[in-house]
Order: sequence, then C-alpha cells, then structure tokens
Amino acid sequence: MVKRLTKHGNSLALVIEKPILELVGIDAETDLEVTTDGRCLVIAPAQDEKRRKKFREALAEGNRRYGKMLKRLAD
Repeated sequence: MVKRLTKHGNSLALVIEKPILELVGIDAETDLEVTTDGRCLVIAPAQDEKRRKKFREALAEGNRRYGKMLKRLAD
C-alpha cells in the first residue's frame, strides 16, 4: 500500500484507514511507540510496562525451573 502524507497545520500526518487500525488493535486513545532504523519508520502500540515486567518475571521463573533441562535438550 502506497500512502502520501497529509498537511496538518505545520506538520505532516499519515492517515491510516479503519480496517488497518482494527487489525492491529489501535484506536484514537492508543499510545503509540515510533521507532526508526534510520531508513524506515515502525509504528506500534506502546508496550504496557506492567505487562512487560510480568513477562520478564515469568521468563526468569521458567528459566530457573527448566533451564537445565532445556539446555540438555538443546545439546
């Protein structure tokens, strides 16, 4: 899909159609994280820090409980 930026005051805006917004679960209230690799823009819903912390804790617990077994399986 090729898009053009739209003039919005002194800025430019990218209009994203409703089906795409629904597909990725974004609405007008969603905080977005914008990153770049120097050439491309990546726009994604901002990560919830509580959810990220909970995931890291679960990962650490899984590694603590099953790390040795998984290491043996990988070898």
